[in-house]
Amino acid sequence: MNILLVRVSSLGDVLHNMPIVADIKRHFPDANIDWVVEEGYVSLVRLNPMVRHILPWGLRRWRKSLGKKETRAEIGAFFRQLREVQYDYVFDTQGLLKTGVIMGAARGRNKVGLANGSEGSGYEGISRIFHSRSIPLDPRTHAVARGRLVVGAALGFKVDYPADFGLPEVPAGEARPYWMGDEPYAVFFHGTARDAKKWAPANWTELGRALAPMPVLLPWGSDKEKAEAQALAAGIPNARVLPKLQMADAVMLARRAALAVGVDTGLTHIAAAFSRPVVEIYADSPRWKTEGNWSPRIINLGDKGSPPGVPEVLAAAKSLL
Repeated sequence: MNILLVRVSSLGDVLHNMPIVADIKRHFPDANIDWVVEEGYVSLVRLNPMVRHILPWGLRRWRKSLGKKETRAEIGAFFRQLREVQYDYVFDTQGLLKTGVIMGAARGRNKVGLANGSEGSGYEGISRIFHSRSIPLDPRTHAVARGRLVVGAALGFKVDYPADFGLPEVPAGEARPYWMGDEPYAVFFHGTARDAKKWAPANWTELGRALAPMPVLLPWGSDKEKAEAQALAAGIPNARVLPKLQMADAVMLARRAALAVGVDTGLTHIAAAFSRPVVEIYADSPRWKTEGNWSPRIINLGDKGSPPGVPEVLAAAKSLL
């Protein structure tokens, strides 16, 4: 059986789609699973050894140069590659017009997607025109469960066991980059695109001081986040602001952490997917939607409109160390 998954972005959404692969392999061990994903997240999907082929989707880059002959040729090559395989099932678990177009262009006997969105999620009902079957879900379905339930309903199995992200352990002898150092470390995933989801800088500083002398690594993804990281490092003993990391390095950072503390953002969820010791902090997003609920090494604190205090986060962190 040939199966195509269409989940192109963003980082957290791609990650939350990953347990579908293990679900399919659990019930259909011989299935071939391919995946269309935004090219910036190819390195993440590649970590899952059960995915056969990855088809990179470059829309974010293509949009900047649609008038160029080279870009149009690249888009044409993508769609030719997409149509090389006759799929038994094509699953669009994102529910957007752009993912529906990809589904529509693919050669598939059964094209299955979401009949409705969930609370607070992007969903475009027009995507249903590309479906041969649309699966309805409770609007308050967890982000990881949504895709799993759609695929389970289409393929005839129940999803009544914990999510398996299919991510391997750190290979023995894998070299550590210079910026990581040799000691066990905590990483603070303090940055996120929406300011309301952030935790107060004074809280991060107090937490970092309480964890000393454990090294605290501070990643960033924009100039604004870099400045915030530098301000935090000035008040935390043994804190280090990291260089700008590529996606593969950011995944390695999460994968090797002795402790990860982070707000509701993709890198926090990556650490949780690897079942690292993680404290997830919710300040302005509903906890039910993305909380890590598949491992006792993940502690979820706070909720929309009620972020946790430092004592609560510190107690959770110490219980995981």
